[in-house]
Amino acid sequence: MSIAAAVTDVRTRIAAAAHRAGRDPSAVTLVAATKTVPADRIAEAVTAGVVDVGENRAQELLAKVPVLAALTPAPRWHFLGRLQRNKVRALAPVVSCWQSIDRLALGETVAHHAPGAQVFVEVNLAGEPQKAGCPPGEAAGLVDALRDRGLVVAGLMAVPPVGDDPRRWFARLRDLAATVDAPELSMGMSDDFEAAVEEGATLVRVGRALFGQRPRSQAPQQ
Repeated sequence: MSIAAAVTDVRTRIAAAAHRAGRDPSAVTLVAATKTVPADRIAEAVTAGVVDVGENRAQELLAKVPVLAALTPAPRWHFLGRLQRNKVRALAPVVSCWQSIDRLALGETVAHHAPGAQVFVEVNLAGEPQKAGCPPGEAAGLVDALRDRGLVVAGLMAVPPVGDDPRRWFARLRDLAATVDAPELSMGMSDDFEAAVEEGATLVRVGRALFGQRPRSQAPQQ
């Protein structure tokens, strides 16, 4: 399947899931997760109508930005992965949405270099030690603290535990977001984005379903 055809297929599946849930498909943003994906393949997705592009690694994102800047429209860059504070300054001019803010110190660094930036609070719903994200019980306090520092907290982001039914985790994030007045929900990847849409996702982070399988030596793609 070509990338253009894959984009159409994913959008069709998003729309069907939204309709099943009684939702407007236009309320769901497709973010192409492009970790390890070459710039020319990302360009194919953008040409096919994908505006939002997400990267997990600062070095990769910074290398791809100038290559894709001439596209019309130019990609809107999201940072998805674990973020080191010392990378924020370099990323600030090009990142439109920071999806992995999980602690106040990191948020303060973003606020310093990108005042008024749009952010998502990443929540570690299951308390998995190998994953980033703040504990659910700390999400409300972090949201308030980030807003106090001038950041626009659009919503919450999470990755459910592997091997478990993702729906209950998506529902848990949705319920948590309602309590902190953060309506946007970044949840759902290639294997479960339809369930995420049915449970209220407003952004889905899809990689493999758009670009194909990564090499086995790479980590699982979003």
